[in-house]
Amino acid sequence: MKRLKHTIGCCIIIALIPLRLSAQIKQVEPINWWVGMKNEHLQLLVHATGIGEMMPAIEYAGVNIKAVSKADSKDYLFIDLIITGITKPGTMQILFKKDGKVIYRHDYSLLKRQQDAAQFKGFTAADVIYLITPDRFANGDYSNDVVEGLREATINRNMPGARHGGDIAGIINHLDYIASMGFTAIWPNPLLENDMPNYSYHGYAITNHYKVDPRYGTLEQYKELATKAKEKGLKLIFDGVVNHTGSNYWWMNDLPFRDWINNPDSLLLTNHRRTVQEDLYAAAYDKNRMIDGWFSRSMPDLNSRQPFLANYLVQNSIWWIETLQLGGLRQDTYCYSDKEFLKNWSCSIMNEYPEFSLVGEEWSLNPLITSYWQSGKANHDGYTGCLKSSMDFPLQAALVEALKEPENSDFAKGMTGLYEALANDFIYAAPDNLMVFGDNHDMDRLYTQLNQDVGLTSMALAYLLTIRGIPQIYYGTEVLMDNADHLNNHGVIRSDFPGGWKEDVSNAFTGVGLSEDQRAMQLYLKQLLNWRKNHPVIAAGETIHFAPFDGIYVYFRFKNDAMVMVVMNKNNEQVNIDMKRFAEMLRDKKSLTNIITKQKSALTNQMIVGAKSAMIFEVE
Repeated sequence: MKRLKHTIGCCIIIALIPLRLSAQIKQVEPINWWVGMKNEHLQLLVHATGIGEMMPAIEYAGVNIKAVSKADSKDYLFIDLIITGITKPGTMQILFKKDGKVIYRHDYSLLKRQQDAAQFKGFTAADVIYLITPDRFANGDYSNDVVEGLREATINRNMPGARHGGDIAGIINHLDYIASMGFTAIWPNPLLENDMPNYSYHGYAITNHYKVDPRYGTLEQYKELATKAKEKGLKLIFDGVVNHTGSNYWWMNDLPFRDWINNPDSLLLTNHRRTVQEDLYAAAYDKNRMIDGWFSRSMPDLNSRQPFLANYLVQNSIWWIETLQLGGLRQDTYCYSDKEFLKNWSCSIMNEYPEFSLVGEEWSLNPLITSYWQSGKANHDGYTGCLKSSMDFPLQAALVEALKEPENSDFAKGMTGLYEALANDFIYAAPDNLMVFGDNHDMDRLYTQLNQDVGLTSMALAYLLTIRGIPQIYYGTEVLMDNADHLNNHGVIRSDFPGGWKEDVSNAFTGVGLSEDQRAMQLYLKQLLNWRKNHPVIAAGETIHFAPFDGIYVYFRFKNDAMVMVVMNKNNEQVNIDMKRFAEMLRDKKSLTNIITKQKSALTNQMIVGAKSAMIFEVE
């Protein structure tokens, strides 16, 4: 403290004027860390006026400064620390000195880990994931609908692209519903700050990697969501974005390094030519345009080849895993980043958490492309990463087309197309770890894709929940939400879940106001999900499928003495099928039990399958 003497009349007043303390340090990120991490290295980004001209000092047992690096901007400093195995939890003080004087002080917390890294269990094929767009699911706290100081300061439920008011509290309030339906994991779209002037609700234009968007709630509420979800048997999956940010990110007016983002002056957009990552003949121009181009004019492309930024992104992912005790992480626009960075990012996480799960979005309908990213794949160029799961876009497209197309036994149309799509599994290192789905927040609703056909929609869900892989169901699918009048309109695709707002007339949480078809589909999915949860043969069993015939597709899931038979009939009328065709699987079996009706019947040479239906049987 500096002492300053003032004289007022006959009195002398001594004022204590503080030095420039931690309040004037704008950012230190990660905002805290943990002792006992497998990787002892921690790199701090420090942002404060003139901090680049200062030298940090730390006196804390077990913590050593390995390196101090200046940035292009004098307002940043990067400190590499080694946090050794003897380090105890506590608060260490970092002093920033210039010319021998302390200019800044910052108290930095080193926390005790809540659990050992080996105890972090990721999602597996035993799980079914419920995908939620938070702004559109439920409004649990009306007081945070509008937050003063943010650029988009209104809500309007009548505008598809505006904010509608859903939040973390809304998800917490309905965890019982999600769990009772039979889901075992939830994946909310990003909940981090998106301080953009409009269209900010979707969450993919992050403006602060360490801050929850206040219109969704607080970090403490996010932690509460994680804790309460876990109590109800629900894993929490984090939706990450390492490829780009929002154009109003706090660092955009003062980048640490000139190469922190790609094309900062030209605003060059990506060409979306994702195959350049694998293409033997791809031109350098196309590769650079794909990797370095901005995803949109409002989403600057992060330069993941920049070593300090790469460290920043890896540490941020680990910070959220530890902070929320996550059950998985989904990475958006996976293939748009530099692939060596993606290798480092994925392997850094999996080395720290060997039982964790990562899934990447590679929106390609070609399994040769989607398989490239999965760990364990022997690639033509020797590339190996640690991404456990890819999103199975090829199977999603094949499923929808199979149910819509006319049957043609001479070509890969209809059910034959679905059969042949599954036959491509030989290209994957671990097909059981693929994420299977009928729709998500970026495509038309499943019910819409299937021309609002209830029968075909139930068939699609039966397939997704009995085939190999990790199923993901988009919120509202259970009550036939659709966007038939607004195809490809993301704001309508992500419509409000009925009953999520106190003024809603219909309520999918209680069933009030739902149509007969909606109630029936919700019940069907609930029965199917809860049955699946208790039958591990679906998650861990082998698969045998039979070539489709006359619009009929039959496959078996089996392990040890457990066997499940799925019969899909796409026809508009019931069909009588000859069971002798499946003798190799059924020769020693005596009975079939319908998992929905619970009806048990003797196994005979004939089976009647209802029109536009999928029948699922336990075989004994």
